[in-house]
Amino acid sequence: MRRFVCIWFNSLKTDWYTVRHPNLKSVPFVLTANEHGRMVVTAVNEHAIAAGAFAGMVLTDARSMIPSLEAIEEPADLLDQILTRIAYWCIRYSPVVGIDKPDCIILEATGCCHLWGGEEQYLHDIINRLKGFGYNVRVAMADTIGAAWGVAHFARAYIVPAGGTITALLPLHPAALRLENEVIARLQKLGFRQIQDFITIPRTTLRRRFGAAFISRLNQVLGNEEELIEPVHQIEPYEERLPCLEPIATRTGIEIALKNLLETLCYRLQREQKGLRKAIFIGCRIDGDLQRIEIGTTSPSHNPTHLFNLFDLKLETIEPGLGIEVFILQAPIVETAAVEQEELWKVQSNLDNADLSELLDRVAGKLGANNFYRYLPAEHYLPERSIKRTTSLSEKSQTTWNINRPRPLLLQHPKPIEVTAPIPDYPPMMFRYQGKLHKVVKADGPERVEQEWWLQEGEHRDYYYVEDENGQRYWLFRSGHYDADKQNQWFIHGFFP
Repeated sequence: MRRFVCIWFNSLKTDWYTVRHPNLKSVPFVLTANEHGRMVVTAVNEHAIAAGAFAGMVLTDARSMIPSLEAIEEPADLLDQILTRIAYWCIRYSPVVGIDKPDCIILEATGCCHLWGGEEQYLHDIINRLKGFGYNVRVAMADTIGAAWGVAHFARAYIVPAGGTITALLPLHPAALRLENEVIARLQKLGFRQIQDFITIPRTTLRRRFGAAFISRLNQVLGNEEELIEPVHQIEPYEERLPCLEPIATRTGIEIALKNLLETLCYRLQREQKGLRKAIFIGCRIDGDLQRIEIGTTSPSHNPTHLFNLFDLKLETIEPGLGIEVFILQAPIVETAAVEQEELWKVQSNLDNADLSELLDRVAGKLGANNFYRYLPAEHYLPERSIKRTTSLSEKSQTTWNINRPRPLLLQHPKPIEVTAPIPDYPPMMFRYQGKLHKVVKADGPERVEQEWWLQEGEHRDYYYVEDENGQRYWLFRSGHYDADKQNQWFIHGFFP
């Protein structure tokens, strides 16, 4: 049986300001917004309500009634920010948490309550924690989202027993079905003051009188039509959670939690012959803050010891504060990692070696994944385009390396050089690079490199392998045919050892 929880904040915005500005707790204040050139009250606290203020009235009217009234202009997106932050905080109670505007949070509590000792203790913990933060809330649990919403808004009880939805709804006001104001007014006009007054009327009659939306709401609250939650946090297909009985504030406790999560996740990955390429470790602190670290691997891995060592390099960045009460381990990138048979008499030396992969993972964890690369040949003629970088050890080359001609160990972006006494179709006698004059004593070439026929961008290049008087070797090229009137026709492209 699925179970849902509705948390209703009946004075969300004013509570939020009171929490952040305790001096407002004992004074009447309102939130305002500009509507058609005049300031209108959008929310009121309990002191302002007691003095006669209400949402929707003009601010000047409210101030004439309450001279000591404090007025705060409400930011345009305040409500969305508050609900989103609270929804993320509620993830500690359920992995599926959604927002029901304007002032509700919906949780799917299926399979979660036993971690708190039962449904009653589960709801008590939610209520006590939120009230401790300073929010006035009403919470209810039922078999459907609609029933939980209706009970939270219109009933005294807060737990509807499994299978008891209809019984709990019968005495409630029709507004508990989340109907349009126009429909509610029509029901009241016909004398329907409670849901039990019309629940037995044939659906065809109700549809003709109140429309299809009315029937849809009725079916949703009774569980005859599924209603989905749009989670604020999308659940990863490979994700493990570990709630704690007591908040964890020590490095040892965090390490134990991480090891338990890794063992559980890796056991699942091994059974499915998969390995993770990226993992995220999240700690939910009791003050609502999220601590997060992530790692990456060069090849799919389900080795818990190796993955823990990668996380261990970053664990010191986690600040537990007053304590972490929920740990989450996610694997957003997972790839197939089929077990390969080892050769009995031959030492494995290719790039699929697991030891090499784990060594590179540790280097990347210390130096950064962007500080080393593997190079593969690419099917292009121009030297700077004939190679491509990758961080994967499993990626296969689509072509072979061109080893017919020497290539520099260090290739750079072509930079123009000044050439003195150029001779047509010959290497330069001297060239100036970075302000220094180099005399060429040895040279080899030319090697002509053309563009691919389907690109035709720029001219061909004639490359020369040259050595200066100090024994330093360079890779130079002339762009296009020799032209005495052209400047910056020569370039330096690389250096040989």
